[in-house]
Amino acid sequence: MRYLIILSIFFGSLTTFSQNDLEKDIIDIESKVIEWRRHFHENPELSNQEFKTAEKIATHLKSLGLEVQTGVAHTGVVGILKGDLPGKVVALRADIDALPVTERNDLPFKSTVETEFLGTKTGVMHACGHDTHTAILMGVAEVLSKHKDKIKGTVKFIFQPAEEGPPPGEEGGAKLMIKEGVLDNPKVDVIFGLHINAGTPVGILKYKKGGIMASVERFVINVKGKQTHGSQPWSGVDPIYISSKIIDGLQSIISREANLTDEAAVITVGKITAGTRFNIIPETAELIGTVRTLDPEMRKMIERRMKEMTETIAKAYGGEATITFRNQTSITYNDPDLTDQMLPSLQKVAGVKNVQIMKATTGGEDFSYFQEVVPGIYFFLGGMTPGTESKGSFPHHTPDFMIDESGMLLGMRAFTQLTLDYLNN
Repeated sequence: MRYLIILSIFFGSLTTFSQNDLEKDIIDIESKVIEWRRHFHENPELSNQEFKTAEKIATHLKSLGLEVQTGVAHTGVVGILKGDLPGKVVALRADIDALPVTERNDLPFKSTVETEFLGTKTGVMHACGHDTHTAILMGVAEVLSKHKDKIKGTVKFIFQPAEEGPPPGEEGGAKLMIKEGVLDNPKVDVIFGLHINAGTPVGILKYKKGGIMASVERFVINVKGKQTHGSQPWSGVDPIYISSKIIDGLQSIISREANLTDEAAVITVGKITAGTRFNIIPETAELIGTVRTLDPEMRKMIERRMKEMTETIAKAYGGEATITFRNQTSITYNDPDLTDQMLPSLQKVAGVKNVQIMKATTGGEDFSYFQEVVPGIYFFLGGMTPGTESKGSFPHHTPDFMIDESGMLLGMRAFTQLTLDYLNN
């Protein structure tokens, strides 16, 4: 009971400080945050090309008196805010890159930027909400910088490029930031990240302990047969036929071997390349696809069985096959103990009923790489636009994607409260 009383007094004093001082600062800066968001939306930049975006972020952080690092992982920006009191180190992360999508909205700040992406002319659009993440974190940096005397420890603001993946042949994103030491000097103790969601009403926060987003693996299967005339299949080995059997076999791993009552898993073949002519059985075929898993042990099992099945099926039909995997993201894994510890902070800013447990999604996030090094929490922020509740909002990564900017206010509150509660506890 004594412990509960002390805890209540602690959180009560912190809540008073947050509501009186921080809340006023957060509300006062909302219009500026919206202005930043609209600027980034109108001027989007693709992965590893976020030069002007990074410049604007760095200029703002320097104006706050933060220690600023630029050029991290090509175009990343890191701001370090040292509190007046000693303590731990919290990292807050926002992704800053846009997508090769041509915007179809009629917003006054609509993107009209065009570029060439992998040989194809396309528009560039913040079709996943990274513009809001960037603006939110810039706002949090400004708010917290006004209260250094209340901060026990250090806050590291990580503005990460290339979350959507670096261009072919380049490194980038969270993995490269970690490689270049973003979680060191000072060493980060925990990291928090958020993602605005067009399908979640404004005012709602969603979270899940453990795996919240899937690991993303890209696989390539090369099948080798024996070329022959299409009229005489018996004189060759058909790699297309073998490929069809491999695809069928791979799906049995999901439907008959993976324990889907624990976590979801997906195997998808998205591309098949083989042959040059209707009457020639080719010598080779290539299959390219993705594997999504939410449990580390299941991930190992599925990869092992895919290798065994690919090689065995090809051999059974007289051919050969190899499979290679390339990791795109790891499992976005919310540390269970840290999640339990910080859940009251989220409930404090959104209300208990508005902080909701969600089911895992098979989408991927390279925030996961940070969580492999330090404990972290990744959660979703409501951003559904008015009028779409019944018919459904447009999905992320589409030309019609839209976000309700009023949802960003809660994002600032959540980041600020998580940071102060962790450092001051």
